[in-house]
Amino acid sequence: MEAFRHLGPNWYACVMGTAIVASGANALPVRVPGLHAFAVVVWMMSFSLLVVVAAARTAHLVRHRDEARAQLLDDPATAVFYGCPPMALLAVGYGTLVLGRDVIGTTAAVWTDAVLWTAGTLYALAVAFGIPYLMITRHAVGRDGAAPTWLLPVVAPMVAAALGPALIPHLPAGEPRSLMVFACYAMFGGSLLATLILLPGVWARLVYDRSFPITLVPTLFLVLGPLGQSVTAVNQLADAAPAAAPQYADAMAAFAVLYGVPVIGFALLWLAIAVATSIRALRSGMPFAMTWWAYTFPLGTCVTGASALARRLDLGAMTAIAAGLYVLLLVAWAVTATRTLRGVLIGRLLLPPAATPKPADGGMRLGAGPRGRALA
Repeated sequence: MEAFRHLGPNWYACVMGTAIVASGANALPVRVPGLHAFAVVVWMMSFSLLVVVAAARTAHLVRHRDEARAQLLDDPATAVFYGCPPMALLAVGYGTLVLGRDVIGTTAAVWTDAVLWTAGTLYALAVAFGIPYLMITRHAVGRDGAAPTWLLPVVAPMVAAALGPALIPHLPAGEPRSLMVFACYAMFGGSLLATLILLPGVWARLVYDRSFPITLVPTLFLVLGPLGQSVTAVNQLADAAPAAAPQYADAMAAFAVLYGVPVIGFALLWLAIAVATSIRALRSGMPFAMTWWAYTFPLGTCVTGASALARRLDLGAMTAIAAGLYVLLLVAWAVTATRTLRGVLIGRLLLPPAATPKPADGGMRLGAGPRGRALA
């Protein structure tokens, strides 16, 4: 049980990253032989990972309450990762509904997703309120402490908004369906506005603070999360509107395009910045860390968002963008999963933060290369 002492909520990121590979494959607007079977297998992996990580975290919470309390109440850098568990529940639940029904049957898949979506949504709303509240009232956060990881708690309700509409056909007609649609729109708005509040501070630190740790460079991809997930949400809601809010169906369909296309455009711009920065950091010796999972789920949300737009617009160019993003997602997931498995087997990833081996130069920073040269 001592191995679980320093197991943080960030470990749910591997569940999220694996689940989005399965959902992304299912969402693609192209049919490739074997793609569906691959998606089902990866969904099964994500479900198994959820069970394993949840069991390990339960052991951590039961046996190491002092450490768990410190992670949440005293360590703002770790506390923000409490946004990961609800997103893992939501992502696996959705995968169960759209892919797991081939394995466990439609009824079991619907009930499993209903339970996981409800638990994940309540958890997401709790962290979207609770973590910012702790940051304001308890955590010691410096002016230069802003990081893309701050987005994790507030983006969790956006994931619930994007994946909730899949349950609408299984709800009773009338108010239950309408309530689901408008509740998801409310979560979409709350998460989006919270993201817009946080992004200026994150951008300011990235531009002005040359001491930004090089191991946090992968977290630049987290900005893609609210972008791609919000595009996915408005398109999923537009698809569900005829059955849940028919009087607004046309408006929601138009909004899905008028909002989705510009946001995907910005997501591609940010992706180019994040990829270029990551390449430069890798050339400067960026070591592997669990932050590499940030390369997966946020990118996957862009796959699902672009795929939804490709179907709605019937544009070959958007289909090509979705397929290209999925190939990039597969590469990122394969590399990160392999490195994670190796790190677990040798025990490196289970070490306390202070004991984690550092680069030979004592810890590079984003603003400096191997010999202290500026990266910019």
